[in-house]
Amino acid sequence: QVSKSVSTPIAPSPVPTPGLAKRMKKSKQSLQVTKDLGRWKPADDLLLINAVLQTNDLTSVHLGVKFSCRFNLREIQERWYALLYDPIISKLACQAMRQLHPEAIAAIQSKVLFSKAEEQLLTKVGSTSQPTLDTFQELLHKHPDVFYPSRTAKALQLHWQLMKQYYLLDDQTVQPLPKGDQVLNFSDAEDMLDDSKLKDVRDEVLEHELTVADRRQKREIRQLEQELHKWQVLVDSITGMSSPDFDSQTLAVLRGRMVRYLMRSREITLGRATKDNQIDVDLALE
Repeated sequence: QVSKSVSTPIAPSPVPTPGLAKRMKKSKQSLQVTKDLGRWKPADDLLLINAVLQTNDLTSVHLGVKFSCRFNLREIQERWYALLYDPIISKLACQAMRQLHPEAIAAIQSKVLFSKAEEQLLTKVGSTSQPTLDTFQELLHKHPDVFYPSRTAKALQLHWQLMKQYYLLDDQTVQPLPKGDQVLNFSDAEDMLDDSKLKDVRDEVLEHELTVADRRQKREIRQLEQELHKWQVLVDSITGMSSPDFDSQTLAVLRGRMVRYLMRSREITLGRATKDNQIDVDLALE
């Protein structure tokens, strides 16, 4: 006698109702919110709020602010809107920010981006005026409603020097771009390449000759560099004048963006000076 076992058919999975789909979507969003809670630190939230209030531009915040994590523009936008419109996230973030130490808050406020109004006032300071800290302190006193409350004269001076370096002051003019067939950047040069020439067979004899010529030219350059000092001594002895950068005690000159440093011993220290340690080349001046 053969008995046949009847298998129970598997019922198809039911199609979720619209209400169920909405709850599933909400649960996914809550999971994403929980995930973001761990990435966004209270210091990040405070830095985000202050930066947006200064610039009113989330793109500028994304490009100019350094958070504890690398957030993309979409993540910054979502966090900003969550702080504005999500009562739960906003409440938790405010509670966490209130627990920050005053020194941590001061450090965060010192990193706040400069607003356009602040930079507009800094552009009025001439590039050749050699302003001091008193100049920027006076600027703070004259415009307390424009500058961020935690701004200091030193912070204004550093930002002004950065603007001067990139020719952003009112009395500075930017050199025009070269015209004609001159190559501007790497992408322009890449566009000018003929792809068919890249497939040509390499000429090993020609490459060897070019390599030999390159070595010979570099050897001549090194020889001229070694002879330069001797010729300089001869010129100085004839004209009676010496280079203003060098004297009998100076071995070399290090030129920075803002300051030049005289090397007067065989060994020097480079870094940033502190109250306890003094160094020869203070990079903080840059």
